[in-house]
Amino acid sequence: MKRHIVLIEDEPAIRENYRDAFERRGYRVSAYGDRTSAFQVLRTALPDLAIIDVGLGDEPEGGFTLCQDLRSLSKTLPIIFLTARDSDIDSVHGLRLGADDYVTKDMSMDHLLARVTALLRRADAWAEALKQPDEVVHRGRLALNVDRMTAEWNGQPIDLTVTEFWMLHSLVQHPGHVRSRDQLMEAASTVLDDNTVTSHIKRIRRKFLQIDDAFDGIHTAYGMGYRWNAHEA
Repeated sequence: MKRHIVLIEDEPAIRENYRDAFERRGYRVSAYGDRTSAFQVLRTALPDLAIIDVGLGDEPEGGFTLCQDLRSLSKTLPIIFLTARDSDIDSVHGLRLGADDYVTKDMSMDHLLARVTALLRRADAWAEALKQPDEVVHRGRLALNVDRMTAEWNGQPIDLTVTEFWMLHSLVQHPGHVRSRDQLMEAASTVLDDNTVTSHIKRIRRKFLQIDDAFDGIHTAYGMGYRWNAHEA
């Protein structure tokens, strides 16, 4: 069965170009030009992956709103933001809302396809993991349920996106050892630029700090990557 991609893009020419490109590569594509019509369909049947333009018609941040709506329906649906805006502010805002990746419209189709393939592969791995007995990783006050993809700190739940969960899982596997940005991307089965990886790590830290203002579990190894604090192991 063909994998189903939903594309929400308000510019007809761009929307059709992307639709054609994905269909030529064997995907089934549903395309919408605005947030309202897209969500009316998606709230009853989710696709395998969603690609959302940030600015939708007369809603400059309609894509952000749609992302929030979709994330409320599914924690694991792969979501990519597609936009002409090349600014870290937009990128960080999008990731805070639960998107898995963020690309600009000048990115090559091959690069975008690589990201789509990686996110779908990760979704497949997650679905397969659900069939196995629960695996729980304990590191001091941290508990990661790998199969349910849940995290707890001091017994309190931490709401992580799929990308955040696998990056954290990679860090805690070997406390004190530095994980490069490439290794974190590989662990999350996705393709991100360095700034996007940094944004994900900042989000993870912020979520821990919201329930423990003394949290010091993730250390930055400047020029190298990140490590899980061995003292928290």
